[in-house]
Amino acid sequence: MLRRLYDWCINAAGRPHASWILGAVSFAESSFFPVPPDVMLIPMSLARPDKAWYYATLCTLTSVAGGLLGYFIGAALYDSLGHWLIQLYGYGDKVEAFREAYARYGTWIILLKGVTPIPYKIVTITSGFAGYDIYLFVVLSIVARGLRFFLEAFLLIEERLGLWATLAALALVGGIVGVAYLF
Repeated sequence: MLRRLYDWCINAAGRPHASWILGAVSFAESSFFPVPPDVMLIPMSLARPDKAWYYATLCTLTSVAGGLLGYFIGAALYDSLGHWLIQLYGYGDKVEAFREAYARYGTWIILLKGVTPIPYKIVTITSGFAGYDIYLFVVLSIVARGLRFFLEAFLLIEERLGLWATLAALALVGGIVGVAYLF
C-alpha cells in the first residue's frame, strides 16, 4: 500500500493541478499521511526550477497548517486517534520519553525533528499531547519546515545541481581514497 501511495505521489507531480496535490500531501503528512511531500517537491522543482521557491513556500505553509491538525490530534484526540497513529508508525513505546523530553528540550525537538526525515506527524501529535505552547509550536514549525523545504529548493535549482553533484562525487572519491590509504 505504501508503495502505491508513493507511486501515486510521483505520478501526481506531473499533473496540471500538481501544486494543489503537493499542498494536500504536505498538509496531510504533518498529521497522518505516510508519504512526505519531498516525493513531489523534488521532481516538481527539477521540472520547473523557476517555481522551486513557490513550491517550498507552499510546502512550508501547508505543512504548518497540517501540523496544527496533528497538534489538535495530540491535544484532544490522543487517547483514540493520536495513540493509534503513533503506534502505526512504530513510535508507541517512545511517546512517554518524547513527552518528558519536551519539558526540557521542546524547542530543540521541534526545530531538529522538523528538518529531518523523521515523520513530522510524530512531532506534531506529541507536541499537542505534551501540551507544548501552541504559539511557539507554530513559530518553530515555520522555521523548521521552511528551512527544510527552502534548502531542498535551493539545492535542486538546476544551475546549482551540477555544483552539488560535483561536490558529492568529489566527497565520494575522497572518501574512497581516504579509506584506501587508512586501511
